[in-house]
Formats: sequence, structure tokens, C-alpha cells
Amino acid sequence: MDVGVIGVGTMGKNHVRVYSELKNIGTVGIYDVSEKAAAEIGTRHDARVYGSVEELLKHSDAVSICVPTQFHAGIAREVFAAQCAVLIEKPICSTSIEAKNLMKAAPDGITIGVGHIERFNPIVGEIRKIIDEPFYIEMKRHNPASARVKGSTVVEDLMIHDIDILLHIFFENVPCDIHTVGNADVCSVMMKCGHVPVSLSASRKSSKKIRLVYIEQEEFTIEGDFMTQEVTIYRKPGQYRLEAERYVQENIIEKVMVNKLEPLKLELATFVKCAKSGSPFLITPDQAIRNLEVCESIRSGFG
Repeated sequence: MDVGVIGVGTMGKNHVRVYSELKNIGTVGIYDVSEKAAAEIGTRHDARVYGSVEELLKHSDAVSICVPTQFHAGIAREVFAAQCAVLIEKPICSTSIEAKNLMKAAPDGITIGVGHIERFNPIVGEIRKIIDEPFYIEMKRHNPASARVKGSTVVEDLMIHDIDILLHIFFENVPCDIHTVGNADVCSVMMKCGHVPVSLSASRKSSKKIRLVYIEQEEFTIEGDFMTQEVTIYRKPGQYRLEAERYVQENIIEKVMVNKLEPLKLELATFVKCAKSGSPFLITPDQAIRNLEVCESIRSGFG
């Protein structure tokens, strides 16, 4: 199977790298408005550079769209017209309305997926297997400022990853109430998903990069780190005692065995497999649109 990458910025060049490492991939093609950037990435990963999106599509069975979000819809329409399988990087479009209009042009019979990469982080599946009745969830996603981020708020840039996991892994088909405090760079959200309080925070002003999930259940607490791909379970104390007039508790601490993998490699390998068989990708356009609708609801609460 021949694949293509449209846009070789920060995310796009990683798509090119991973595709070049996957088995059963023929030619990796690339296109970018910057001929210099395309030539550099093409040389680095032995990829073929094309002079236009149209030319790339003629030689590709599946493509990744990694251009800035405001250009997703226009490029996706070209891909749809070529009847080519496509993975659109998150967020699917600039607005949910734009995304819904785009999907009206989607042809039948091709795989159309959206790249919410943290869904493929191995800690997500491990945590989902452990929890059954959480009574509190907290997720933090904080970043230092980045010059590469333009035209989006911290919600669709960072928080959307945790929104995707909440809506489609932890609370599938569960209504959530949303209360927001924040601005374009720092945001705190309190949600009630069913009967469970959920706290989300995201920042582009942090001095430390944080990607954490914290979950409490009756008998244990779970901490997960998306970056180190580590999951720790703290079981209820086996003993309670006073020592020097101080309360002491002894927890049973377990480290979950996680098969550590690069999420992007798993995501793109899954996409290629789906494209070959014509089957749906794990993150569908409908799910991605729902994620974007929640982002818009959160942004509406900014002061």
C-alpha cells in the first residue's frame, strides 16, 4: 500500500517517519506548500515528494492530512473526490458545523478517521480494564508555551485529548454537564458525567509538561502518566494507626504492567490496516465532531 502525508510540519514529519518504519508500506509520498521542507523530510525518510495534492493523491491509497486546522476541510474534500482513505489530524475541522458540512461530501466505501493520538496510548486501555465504578476523575494536560501553536485555544489544542478519552472510553453515551473557567491559554473545567464529578485542566503557560490522569474508586486510587506510560494503583490502607500523635496509613502500591508503545505508530498501523480492508477507523468523524462540540461548549464559558 502506498501512503501520503499532506503537510510536513511538526506532526506531519512524524507521520512520514512512522509510515517509513511500518511494514507492508510501499512508497511514502509527501506534499507541503514549502518545497524546501518537503525536500528535506523526503531525503531524511526516503519519501517521494510531489508537487501538488492532486499529484500525490494519484499515487496514494491512503493519506494523512497534517496541515493547519483551518485547511482541513478544503484538503479533505480533494481527498474525498479522489476516493482515497484518509486520516485527518485532530481537531477534525475548525468548527463542528464545518465538520458536519464536510462529512456530507464524504464518499461511501472508504476509511475516514481522525487522529486523536492519546486513544492509542497503552495506559488508556489498561486503566479502562481496571475501573468500573469511579467516583472522581481528574485529568491534567499542561504545556510550556509553544510558538508552533497558532489559531486555536488550549481547549482544542490540548484538552481535546482528555475530552476524547472521557467521552468515548470512560463515559460512552453518558450525558455530561460542563462548567468552565479560563481563557485561550489556561482552562479549568468541572464536569458531571452521569453522577461522577470530573475535573479537567489544561495550560499553555506551564513551566512543566504534565500529562496525568487520577481516578478514585471505593477500594483504590489510580494514577496514570501519559508520557512515561506508567500506571500505579494505591489500594486502601491495610492498617491505620497513630504514631507520635500523627495519623499513619499503609497503602498497598501496585505497578501495572504496561506494554509501552509509541501511540502514533499504533495509530498509523491501525489506520493502514483499516484502509486496506475498508473498515471503520477507531476514532470516527462522528466521535471527532462530538469532541469538537464539547470544546465549543467549554470555550463558550470563557470570560
